[in-house]
Amino acid sequence: MVLLVNEAFSSQFLAVEKELGSDPEKTNVNGGAIALGHPVGASGARILANITYELRHRKGKYAVGSACIGGGQGIAVMIENV
Repeated sequence: MVLLVNEAFSSQFLAVEKELGSDPEKTNVNGGAIALGHPVGASGARILANITYELRHRKGKYAVGSACIGGGQGIAVMIENV
């Protein structure tokens, strides 16, 4: 499974990675928002495009993308390669 965490700060990503115990080889493999950019109003589209590409490239079954929303909220999407 590929996991993309749309981080606002590097410390945020490190905390999420530690809490989830995620595999660094499968998490933010092309970088997150810090590396790829945070296009205001289009981050969801960038996340979906990135995890779709990686899922096909790695011939995986599932991919998850997540993003924070102001005020302590969050959102996630899971896609399946069929």
